[in-house]
Order: sequence, then C-alpha cells, then structure tokens
Amino acid sequence: METKKGLTAADFQGAKNTEELLALIADKNETYNKVKKTLQYNEELRLLQIELVKLQRWISNNNKRVAIIFEGRDAAGKGGNIRRFMEHLNPRSSRLVALNKPTEVEKGQWYFQRYIKELPNPGEIVFFDRSWYNRAVVEPVMGFCTDQQYKEFLVQVPEFEHMMYEDGVVIIKFWLSISKDEQLKRFEGRKENPLKRWKFSPVDKQGQILWDRYTHYKREMFSKTHTSYSPWMMIKTNDKKVARLEAIRHVLSMFDYDEKEDSKTVLNPDPNVVMRYYRSNTNID
Repeated sequence: METKKGLTAADFQGAKNTEELLALIADKNETYNKVKKTLQYNEELRLLQIELVKLQRWISNNNKRVAIIFEGRDAAGKGGNIRRFMEHLNPRSSRLVALNKPTEVEKGQWYFQRYIKELPNPGEIVFFDRSWYNRAVVEPVMGFCTDQQYKEFLVQVPEFEHMMYEDGVVIIKFWLSISKDEQLKRFEGRKENPLKRWKFSPVDKQGQILWDRYTHYKREMFSKTHTSYSPWMMIKTNDKKVARLEAIRHVLSMFDYDEKEDSKTVLNPDPNVVMRYYRSNTNID
C-alpha cells in the first residue's frame, strides 16, 4: 500500500478553515489527534483571552484592584501561565512583578515593604511571578532566612493580607502543582534547549534533591496562610495547556464583569484541575 506524502505549504494555503485543515491532516496520515488538540487549545485560549480583555475593562472602569499570585515549585509553569493571561491585556492597566533577590537596603527593611509598593493601583491587575511567599517555602528550604524570620512571617502574613482585603484589594493565590517526574522532565528540557537554559538555576538543581523538604514547607504554608478572605487555589499543571486554560477560567469565574453573559466558552474551571485547599486534599506534589 502506498504511503501518502506529508503536508506541504500548498496544502496549508489551500485549507480555508480549521475543519478543512483537520480533514487534510487525517487524509495525509499525520498525527491527527495531536494537531487537533493543539488547534482546539489555541481556539479555547483565544476565547478566554477575549473574556480577560472584557474583565480588564470592567476592572479599569470600576477602579478595582486585583493581585494574582503564582507560586509553585520550579518548572511548574508560573511564567507560562502569566504570559497567557497578559498576552492581550492593556499594558497601561496590567503589570508583572518578578522581583530579584533583596538588596542590602531591602534586607534591613520590614520584609513586606518592597512588595507594598508593587500592589495594584485603582483599575489595575498585577501578576506576581513569585511573591512574599518566597519566605514561606524557598527561603527556609534553601537556608535564605532564619528560623525566627520564617516564624514571624507566618504570623504576620494573614494580618498583612487581611489589611489588603479590608481595603478592597482582591487577592487570588495560585499554587501550581507538578509531579516530581514531570519536574525532572522539564529540567532536562531546559538544559537541552539553548533558548531555555537561562531558566535553569542552581536553586533549580536542588528542587529534586530537596523535594520532601519543599513538600513539608508547602504544607505548613497552606496550613498557616489559607484563609476565607485569601484562600489558596491549587492547579494541577502536569498538562501545561490545560492548567493555563483552567487558571484563566478560575479568575473569570470570580467576577461579574460586563458582557460576561455573551461568552462563547465555559467560564467555570474544571474542579478536577483547580481546587481550593483543604487538609484532606490529595495533590500531585
């Protein structure tokens, strides 16, 4: 039996829509399901990003303040999630915060001080790629803070977030949950890809070695800082694309913004992917 040739540039140019392209791929014996899944993901992401634009306009018009925190182990997908959130937002009323290690001056300040100036202004969404929660997990695991500093943080952070809540700041806290095997796979991918090697740091190398230590401090963080006014939402991220879509859905589901009823896609997150923290939760990391 003669094997059909692969797709050519002319094939792509001749396809008038997604349905024709999928039929062409199937006819050419290409990896149909994989391509179909990617096209469906791209379309779903586009529809959700349209809703994010609506949400941002509503936040801006109503002077709301929204802080979205992304935490998780290294390679869990924090940066990739944030990029999909921000891709089509107005940069004048959305902002990314990814702070470097504190300076000598900042080390002498109250721990939260350098984060306070980064909090959202009226009408603004701020995305934190890691946050003050560095002190809850990474710093004690790696020995970057003292035991006393760690204990003081756990006492102070609920009060700090309660003050934000009482002043009208909406706080959304995501923990991106990844398995140990998947983390190792992504680390190897970073080392092999010259465009991603910059992402692999000495701290990353310790992620696998100190896995159980990270788990201990993560559980302590949840136990001490999960509150009714600032809850932790856990997202399973072994499938990065699914995680991105469901994270966006969770944020959209929290607001009654204008024209929400006109959405052409589902806006409630999958409870098997996004879940509120409970002590009895079984999560993958």
